[in-house]
Amino acid sequence: MASAGSLNGRFPSRSPMPCKVRGRNLMLEQTPTTAHPAATVILVRDGDDGVEVLMVCRSEQVQHMGGMWVFPGGRVDPVDREDGADSDQAALNAAIRETEEEAGLIVAPEQLFYLSHWTTPEQAKKRFATWFFAAVLNDNQDVLVDGGEISHHRWVRPQDAISELRSGELRLMPPTYVTLLELLPYAECQTLTESLSAQEPWVYEPCITELDGAFHFLYQGDTGYADADPALAGPRHRCIMSDGQLDYVREL
Repeated sequence: MASAGSLNGRFPSRSPMPCKVRGRNLMLEQTPTTAHPAATVILVRDGDDGVEVLMVCRSEQVQHMGGMWVFPGGRVDPVDREDGADSDQAALNAAIRETEEEAGLIVAPEQLFYLSHWTTPEQAKKRFATWFFAAVLNDNQDVLVDGGEISHHRWVRPQDAISELRSGELRLMPPTYVTLLELLPYAECQTLTESLSAQEPWVYEPCITELDGAFHFLYQGDTGYADADPALAGPRHRCIMSDGQLDYVREL
């Protein structure tokens, strides 16, 4: 199993393609802003009815993504770059540190494997280049959130989280939603880690466009990606956001 302790060779190119943006405003800037390095950890465990994932709710009082359910994580800090750490190692260090700070949980480097990489669209007001790691929490640690930036937490089956999105009980952003979909096929953590850790990590650098009242987050491989044109015929790789609902299409 490839773990985060051996990151070399696990990171495909993240060079962005040219991308236009069409449609109405979605908290966008005219001039691209810097994407700050960040890390997120998808913690899973075996529950009574299948795999469960830890999700935390950002306080309604915080400006960035307030009220959204996410995975523990945050930006890479200077301390994560100490001792000559490169970008990949710094992201791993941040993942471990943020898991403890936001959820009170201790994870070791060898527990983590690299799942995907998400970069916020160029025109967003706040941008992050985020390493998504995953790990199995197979001990009895208790989750502890600070009640400040993170207001609540819960262990939930991916299918239940998606059902609550459909009913309007849960608010998710595309990276969280797509990650939950990736977890759906697995009934136990062992098969989940064996399968996902062996896969080449997906890299997402979306461009945003609007069509028929819905926002389309187009990813590499989508025919309309380079021109931000969701109407072009051909392969599809996108997430569609409309009225708080999300739909992910990967037809490559």
